[in-house]
Amino acid sequence: MTARALNVPGIAYGGDYNPEQWPEEVWAEDMRLMAEAGVTMVSVNIFSWALLEPSEGAYDFSRLDRILDMLHAHGIAADLATPTAAPPAWFFVQHPEALPVDKDGRRLSYGSRQTFCPSSPAYREAALRITGELARRYADHPAVVMWHVHNEYGCHNAECHCDTSAEAFRVWLQDRYASLDALNHAWGTTFWSQWYYDWDQILPPRATGAVPNPTHQLDWRRFCSDALLSLYEAERDVLRAAAPATPATTNFMVMYNFDALDYWRWAPQLDIVSNDHYLQSADPESQIDIALSGDLVRSLAGGPWLLMEHSTGAVNWQPVNRAKTAGELRRNALGHVARGADGIAYFQWRAAKAGAEQWHSAMLPHAGTDSRIWQDVVQLGADLRALAEVRGSTTPAQVAVAWDWNARWALELPSQPSGELHFQDLVRAWYEPLWRAGVAVDFVRPDADLSPYRLVLAPSLYLVDDEGAANLTAFAEQGGTLAVGFHSGMVDANCHVRLGGYPGAFREALGVRTDELFPLLPGESVGLSDGGTGVLWSERVRLEGAEAVASYTDGPLTGVPAVTRNAHGAGTAWYLATQPDPTTLAGLLDRIRTESGVDPVRTTAPGVEAALRRGPDADYLFLINHTDRATEVAVAPGATELLTGKPVPGTVTVPAGEVAVVREPRGQ
Repeated sequence: MTARALNVPGIAYGGDYNPEQWPEEVWAEDMRLMAEAGVTMVSVNIFSWALLEPSEGAYDFSRLDRILDMLHAHGIAADLATPTAAPPAWFFVQHPEALPVDKDGRRLSYGSRQTFCPSSPAYREAALRITGELARRYADHPAVVMWHVHNEYGCHNAECHCDTSAEAFRVWLQDRYASLDALNHAWGTTFWSQWYYDWDQILPPRATGAVPNPTHQLDWRRFCSDALLSLYEAERDVLRAAAPATPATTNFMVMYNFDALDYWRWAPQLDIVSNDHYLQSADPESQIDIALSGDLVRSLAGGPWLLMEHSTGAVNWQPVNRAKTAGELRRNALGHVARGADGIAYFQWRAAKAGAEQWHSAMLPHAGTDSRIWQDVVQLGADLRALAEVRGSTTPAQVAVAWDWNARWALELPSQPSGELHFQDLVRAWYEPLWRAGVAVDFVRPDADLSPYRLVLAPSLYLVDDEGAANLTAFAEQGGTLAVGFHSGMVDANCHVRLGGYPGAFREALGVRTDELFPLLPGESVGLSDGGTGVLWSERVRLEGAEAVASYTDGPLTGVPAVTRNAHGAGTAWYLATQPDPTTLAGLLDRIRTESGVDPVRTTAPGVEAALRRGPDADYLFLINHTDRATEVAVAPGATELLTGKPVPGTVTVPAGEVAVVREPRGQ
């Protein structure tokens, strides 16, 4: 963490607290039950703008004063939010031009949250005004330990296509390219007569008759992320001026269904990186998504982070919202701690009886304390108290996975060779075998320092700039092992195809050259000479120094290499020119990591997750049993199971569906 650290002992525990939604006589019960559950920090004021500022410039902080004083009196810290994610109705009545416009030209209405244009001057002015009032009033309040800026930037309004946004986009483009000639070259506007002679001719990529220019669309995604980032920075700076030592955060959404923001650009601007994570009901192994998200957020933070929101049970916004099964609440929460979370929080403390999220689960459910959720919430509070010493510990990893939001955006633009390729799915397919094997993983930008790692994987890097490509190939040249997935290295930072044969930027390091692509239809597969099958993709690969590890055994590419291995400098570069079936892919990745000298954190039975956090004097081994069978795992001499406080004699037993956290002393 930065110098602006969170002043809450141990692993922080709590959730969003919205007492304004309840009669004031309920608040005393909240305080009593929070103490019973072990709550140490709550987020307050997230959606209270209309109550704090009933009309422009007229403020009423009396309710928030009482809430913060009450929290402090009961020893509960406050993560105080700026309420700017939900402007009040009076603001939009006065400034209808601040409402967002979709790509079809429809101006949306207010009546929910995040119904504003990110480039609206009126919104920015009003948001900074209420932020300034909060900062001045509560900068020295003893309950306030962190500023919570806005809420889930870009969740509902990542893009606005109005004329104000168009003008802001043009300003952003002028800063990026300086001249129209440079922009026209970058966008390839000689195609389809798209050449621009005046900046005012450039619009957002609104609905049009055919496919918009891909670089235009990519720059639009970059602009939209930056436009919201500028709002965060503006509010943060107001708060920092009033309270220089108080850390500021905002809640990211690193999860399967959100890709609007380039969090590599955002993370350095946060004092503490926070994340919201919700499970996909249709995912039968959502614990893998928890681990992937946690590893990515830890990588963004460069260390420990905070889980700002997740659910005790069902959410309310999926087609079918399932409750969590017995033990799942505990496994989920401790799974996040295992991946670096130093705080666990939920949306929300008390389940709402009215409003759009009334069927979203909470720490205190509609059924009250006579419920399994409440029992699990109290048990988790005790668990987190037992894990207090884990706070601040880090996660050593020898494997890195290249992750880039620009590559994700570019891959999923229209008019690709295959519309079946989805960045998150491709990365997860490679991540999953590592998770099953208990291998620690970091995520990295393509241009990151790769010296700590033995193995770097690039499952899906369709777009890679020159610096990133040179960095990855130099890693192999200098002795590392690099493995690259199909359709990677194909285009540069401007979405221009790299000429001379595929896979473009990685062709020389991989020792292969492809002259034509043969993507596979849904349900279609090709046989592989190692006994497996490939789906999604195939291509005509020619060896230019590499050796074939597996080849296609049927179809038009029979006998053509499908998996290759190349000696590049002092290291090795692998290429997977198809998507092998899960068993075959797991075998390949196991061979690749074994050859590169990477060992798992701990060998466990299938279905038992192992993750490690490293403290100054001890390692903390997290073992999460996702099966219906008890399992035993060997541990170091002198180990202690922290959740029970009992010494562990050589092996620890993890019951079915349960969690063990073992403290293993070092240097004995």
